[in-house]
Amino acid sequence: MELGSTVVAVRSERVLLGDRVRPAVIVVKDGKIHQILSDSDFSGGEVLDVGDSVVMPGIVDCHVHVNEPGRVSWEGFWTATRAAAAGGVTTIVDMPLNSIPPTTTVGHFQEKLLEATGKCFVDTAFWGGVIPGNQLELRPMIQAGVAGFKCFLIHSGVEEFPHVTERDLHAAMTQLQGTASVLLFHAEKDVHINIISKPLPAPPDPCQYSTFLQSRPDVMEIEAIRTVTELCLQYQVRCHIVHLSSAGPLELIQQARRAGAPLTVETTHHYLSLCAEDIPVGATQFKCCPPIRGSANQEQLWSALKAGQIDMVVSDHSPCTPDLKKLDNGDFTEAWGGISSLQFGLPLFWSSASKRGFQLSDVARLLSRETAQLSGLDSHKGSLAPGHDADLVVWDPEREFEIKEASIHHKNKLTPYLGVTLRGVVCATIVRGQLVYREGSFCPKPLGKLLLIPPRRSQVQL
Repeated sequence: MELGSTVVAVRSERVLLGDRVRPAVIVVKDGKIHQILSDSDFSGGEVLDVGDSVVMPGIVDCHVHVNEPGRVSWEGFWTATRAAAAGGVTTIVDMPLNSIPPTTTVGHFQEKLLEATGKCFVDTAFWGGVIPGNQLELRPMIQAGVAGFKCFLIHSGVEEFPHVTERDLHAAMTQLQGTASVLLFHAEKDVHINIISKPLPAPPDPCQYSTFLQSRPDVMEIEAIRTVTELCLQYQVRCHIVHLSSAGPLELIQQARRAGAPLTVETTHHYLSLCAEDIPVGATQFKCCPPIRGSANQEQLWSALKAGQIDMVVSDHSPCTPDLKKLDNGDFTEAWGGISSLQFGLPLFWSSASKRGFQLSDVARLLSRETAQLSGLDSHKGSLAPGHDADLVVWDPEREFEIKEASIHHKNKLTPYLGVTLRGVVCATIVRGQLVYREGSFCPKPLGKLLLIPPRRSQVQL
């Protein structure tokens, strides 16, 4: 079957349907899943037979920094969505930064849509941004089709996307009340830390990862999330914590949920896969914010994920040009904070999760269904069900591969995962019934759609 062609039916010995894996044929019509049949009930016709490869809902990665327009040397829609397709990701949701301009007005959103047109190999939706003073742009952006909004409680790393104060948040959340939209928080706050210790004989070494880690302690996340939970309860606006790195705030989050806060939380593949203890001197490709923490904290995140206290897992793909990583001097305090991993989320997660008793159904729930729901896409993305988009990933969860630079499709190849061996090889990716990727090759032209999210009716009683 040629790349770019329309798939009529997919047959596999291992199709994930709900919590069960069983033989089935997925029949596709007009880009949607038309029927899911047993092999004996399938009347025949052209079929893509993938043998015993697993067929699952395509991954929905709702935390991706594409950086176009304005910083296309960092990434761009063409390269990001090709990397996504190679990783079994059928939908991404682009963050409002680090593009120039950021997606903080309707005009800027329209500019981003224009830039993305004709460049996406997978379907692409968009978050808007909340910055000081743009609260009157929020409802128009909802009408224009953004999936929701992202804000920072600490410096974002780029000047054009300033962080918000509590006063800004009250103004924004007043506008968001009753809209059923969602506000995403980069949840770190600058806090005054009293450290009583003997004078240091010399300044801490900026090339040691511990120097950077100590500059972003757990309390920064705890205090930020304390603020989020209070506002969420006060306004009953849907709130979401992005890239939780510390297990410290988990009890705060649980308390708020029990009290009725419409609050969700994600963590990322790097917090589940990488440990502070293993980061070499000067290896700034490991820097991100909040930081990768210790192995004991990581195991607490896995336990929370298993217990349902963390709702989903995303990439937080945040690339930059190699010079910004300061590899020449290995200075963690100067390097850009962000990790590139969009292409490898599925095998990264499975390589660790499969050792901890997670099942394929957990993968689909945490990487597809919950992320689609957060983004307002769950009516047609994130599940294998008749009427949903025929977005499928075909993969071999037993097969291993090594990440090599030549196989990386992100624009900039620098990643902490170079040379790592993972379990789970993506064989093919199907977007709305179209074969966009197979065994290292792509469809000749982009087939992804730009997704505008219809305004949702509020489920929260004010």
